[in-house]
Amino acid sequence: MKTLNVIAGIGLLALSAQASAQVEVYKDYDISEQVTLVTTVKVDANMLDYYLEGLRDTWVAANIVAKSLGHLEDFHIYSSELPQSGDFNLMLVVSFKSGMDLEPSKKRYEEFMKKWGEERNKNSRKIAKTYPEVRQITGDYRLREIKLK
Repeated sequence: MKTLNVIAGIGLLALSAQASAQVEVYKDYDISEQVTLVTTVKVDANMLDYYLEGLRDTWVAANIVAKSLGHLEDFHIYSSELPQSGDFNLMLVVSFKSGMDLEPSKKRYEEFMKKWGEERNKNSRKIAKTYPEVRQITGDYRLREIKLK
């Protein structure tokens, strides 16, 4: 019984500590202007190379064009090395200077399409139609870094 009381007391202390923790944005931490989009993907077994081949000609190629135009800051692909990776085994990551870069813009669209070209657009659509055969998107995230002071 004494042990149970000690455990209950420790639990109450932990809860009261959480309740008293009050941090305030811009006083105790900052939120970055940079926005990072993360898409988590579960690629089927033995299909990673096939999927990457398609990404090279679609997602990567489009991001290279967008980056050259200053529409995004950077992009990356991350793959898990572990066979039991859970809900996803690949992450597609794109970073933007600010959330404003994600707002619709006719000017940016036309600028991109002029450089991207109609032929690449058609090819990209054709390749992307095969993606559901080899992968499943398991999540999309819009992230901002938090910097504690």
